[in-house]
Amino acid sequence: MKFSCTQENLRQGLSIVSHIANKSVNLPILENVLIRTEEGGLKMMTTNLEMAVTCAIRGKVEEKGEFTVPSRLFSDYVALLSKERVDAEHKDNCLAVSCGTYQTRLNGINASEFPLIPSIDSQQKFTIKVSDLRKAIGQVLFAVASNESRPEISGVLFKFLPLDGRLRLVLAATDSYRLAEKILAVDKGDGADIDEPLTVIVPSRAVSELVRILGVFRDAVDNPENMEIVISDNQILFSYNQVELISRTIEGRYPDYRQLVPSSFETEITVPKEELLRAVKATSLFSRSGLNDINLKFTPGASVKITANNPQTGEHSVELDGTVQGKENGNTVNFKYFIDGVNNIESGDVRIQMIDGMSPCLLRPTGDEADYLYIVMPIRQ
Repeated sequence: MKFSCTQENLRQGLSIVSHIANKSVNLPILENVLIRTEEGGLKMMTTNLEMAVTCAIRGKVEEKGEFTVPSRLFSDYVALLSKERVDAEHKDNCLAVSCGTYQTRLNGINASEFPLIPSIDSQQKFTIKVSDLRKAIGQVLFAVASNESRPEISGVLFKFLPLDGRLRLVLAATDSYRLAEKILAVDKGDGADIDEPLTVIVPSRAVSELVRILGVFRDAVDNPENMEIVISDNQILFSYNQVELISRTIEGRYPDYRQLVPSSFETEITVPKEELLRAVKATSLFSRSGLNDINLKFTPGASVKITANNPQTGEHSVELDGTVQGKENGNTVNFKYFIDGVNNIESGDVRIQMIDGMSPCLLRPTGDEADYLYIVMPIRQ
């Protein structure tokens, strides 16, 4: 194997694939990146056995072949090189790399020991706008359960839903204390022609890795607008701009959270977002440590009142101008969870809907942005 390419291309490719490579006592090869030379350039791959990332970059190939070297070491080294041509050659079980006056030899492992990365052959293909997907993931990923005691909620729900002749992608995440849902439109002509909802649960780490990879391309002006998503029985593939991320999906049934969303409410409140955030943050300073509780009280024709009482530090209350419709109501919530939901609402006003103090509190945007839903469970008194 012998190739040459620009330092910029090699650095970017390694920054994309090297992140998931992990040290493994039983499988040292998992710490390495597989470099394979092909017609028109080279392909780099890493895997942790749960997911794999592949990136193709342009380069001049003089000899075809493949070899693996420590991923993080190679990435850190290339990042320090000058922006010149990098030459690399596999010989004597090493990768000899030169760039200007820099010369190094990286010890590696034969490519035959590298795990096989499966390919997905499926008709379930969808195309989605990258900017929309990246924003939507940011609005739900924070709500994923941090532990895996319940595997089905340790990932993000991807649900492709045929509705009124169009496709919708529903993203949802929950940790059982709060839930976030975002709905995206997918043109039927761009995706699979499905008659029934298609649902998969994608591990949160894979979704986080996808966001990180998209961030590498964020500032480039010539990037494609769309990404392809391919789904098979137990795997999902994200393909974008010569990069592929393939991940196992999580087995299990995602909770039917829609049963938490009532069709009618006793009280509905509309309040300016920035004023609500400032008031909640100020009140949170007087919440009880570990409980993080704040009290919300809604009075029709009057105001929105937010209070907190901490025997050790004091108490605080603030009233906000807002529109309150329905009956007088109130709720006690975790201010951290509440702020997370408000922060991800894009409209200028926040719509709060509730039945009573024992039921979930729903937060939605107002106007045309009403494709986002956030649910926060009450703190039992």
